[in-house]
Amino acid sequence: MIKEQIITKIETSITGQLMSGLLLVRIHTDQGIIGHGESYYTPHAVASMIHDWMGRRLLGANALDITSHWRFLYERCVNFGGRGVEMRALSAIDLALWDIFGQAMGVPVWQLLGGKSQQSVAVYNSCGGTSYSINATANAEDTNKVADQGWPGYGRVGGPGPLEDYYNVINNTEDFAKEMVDLGYTGIKTWLFDKEAHKPGGKLRIDKRALKKCVEPLSRIRKSVGDKLEIMVDGHGFFELPAALRIAEALEDFGILWAEDLIRMDNISTLEHFREKSNIPIAVSEMYTTSQEYRDVLTRNIADYIEIDPTWVGGITESMHIAQFAQAYNIPVTFHDSTGPLTVLAGVQMAVALPNVIYQETVRAHINSIYGSIIDEIPIIKDGAIEAPSRPGIGAAFHPIYFVKGTYNYRASTA
Repeated sequence: MIKEQIITKIETSITGQLMSGLLLVRIHTDQGIIGHGESYYTPHAVASMIHDWMGRRLLGANALDITSHWRFLYERCVNFGGRGVEMRALSAIDLALWDIFGQAMGVPVWQLLGGKSQQSVAVYNSCGGTSYSINATANAEDTNKVADQGWPGYGRVGGPGPLEDYYNVINNTEDFAKEMVDLGYTGIKTWLFDKEAHKPGGKLRIDKRALKKCVEPLSRIRKSVGDKLEIMVDGHGFFELPAALRIAEALEDFGILWAEDLIRMDNISTLEHFREKSNIPIAVSEMYTTSQEYRDVLTRNIADYIEIDPTWVGGITESMHIAQFAQAYNIPVTFHDSTGPLTVLAGVQMAVALPNVIYQETVRAHINSIYGSIIDEIPIIKDGAIEAPSRPGIGAAFHPIYFVKGTYNYRASTA
């Protein structure tokens, strides 16, 4: 019989000079196991939720009672409408508890989820660069400084450079597309319309001339590599319905795999109307944080693909529920990441176990520049895929440097 793993300590830190939105979480047990989790956005608030509220449930409890902890904390959160900070905190905790479970059993998390449905997981490259969400201006000597994080969807295009994929997909399109194919990628995600949304009135109306210029890179990709690359398009939830429909019409000629979040995702009736009026495949949505939102999408037949971020919807526990519900509707799943390294690893662990996962999102600029500074084993992409991890638990550990008192906004709670 497996020994109980009593939680003795919970730690958080913020990697401010690398990714100012990223919160790192470690959970210690009396058996010497450390579980690792993370979430992204409003990290100070998420850390407070963990230490000041959720820790009361966890400290002194058995870490292996994952479902019990999840339901208790979730039910307490929704009693006061919590779907943002609360779900991010619960997500980070859930990842760490599954990591503990895997380490205690000596197996990867995918084995605990039912074993392999896939030997490897196909990935696509989301075309952000090192300038998009990585802090280039933070003072590395000040480990408690959190530089300007910017706003979601307002990342910088950047400039020329080998990992500046946001810049290159627009300005060096043909060479970039050929590089992606040569590296084995079968899909890329582009963010071509943000600049129009940021103009005065741009969310309400997108000029046809500007729209034509926005989609020019898609035409160049098709001329350069044909159908060797699947193309996904992200609207970051900026546009209101008429502008979103105009964008959808412009995308019809390029055979995209899906478009996501062309409109704000806060009104399912409008999303349903968009679905009825547009003629492109739709993915829904990294912006959702509860299974109830996904349920409504699936029952109304609004999505061609379900997109899940495991560090926003409630961790591995709830992501599995959503993915399995999508399977009941014969809808493929894709896992989101443009945030942190354990988000990728959590998605990969589930994708190995699930039969309906089509892609894991990755940002090669992150993997090849900063993830190695955060975790001790980064995922290896080969021929456009990540192999099933063999390491027990979630597949990596945070470097201990982030968990030192007085640095990186470190906090600790003990039993």
